[in-house]
Amino acid sequence: MVSLLLPIIYLAFISLGLPDALLGSAWPVMYHGFNVPLSYAGIISMIIALGTIVSTYSVHD
Repeated sequence: MVSLLLPIIYLAFISLGLPDALLGSAWPVMYHGFNVPLSYAGIISMIIALGTIVSTYSVHD
């Protein structure tokens, strides 16, 4: 049971940090397609942070 659960835990841990890391590396290429300034990456980063906070507090017991 432990050998099955350990890869799932690793994948969950890695997937928590993926959106933030991908925004930093993909945005310099993507912003041309959206026709927006490079500085909009900060706004998107704040939306991701707020979404993380809201999803954390929305857990019910």
